[in-house]
Amino acid sequence: MKTLKYFLAGIVFLSFSYSQAQVSVNVNIGTPPAWGPVGYTDARYYYLPDLETYYDVNTSNYVYLNNGKWVRNRSLPTVYRNYDLYNEYKVVLTDYRGDRPYDNFKTHKTKYAKGYKGKPQQTIGPKPGKGNNGHHDNGNHNGKGNGNGKGNGKH
Repeated sequence: MKTLKYFLAGIVFLSFSYSQAQVSVNVNIGTPPAWGPVGYTDARYYYLPDLETYYDVNTSNYVYLNNGKWVRNRSLPTVYRNYDLYNEYKVVLTDYRGDRPYDNFKTHKTKYAKGYKGKPQQTIGPKPGKGNNGHHDNGNHNGKGNGNGKGNGKH
């Protein structure tokens, strides 16, 4: 009889553990923006080298320095509001899982300096007002960047 009790207790414990695992796996991930790069549905942050800014996919916020402090905002600072994010290179941070990507800002700023271009990227959706089905050639055709193709994660 004791064996049966232990067996049933084990089943209940495993069932509870399994349901907890399901909850942690089904974390709500935000919807990537149309200008985001194709193939990274599980990434939370992009680093935008030309703007020295992060984009948080989960909260749809830009994260940038403002008067020496990191702020989160739904829109870019006024100076960048007309910047074409479809043609901006996005470094996908596939190896970071926290809430403060800017803790690595010095590394990101050095590794992905302004003008950085890695592998060519296609955006998720078409550029507003363009009928090109989301196919954008964001390769290094403008002479900027180091052309080494590193840093945007694995496909």
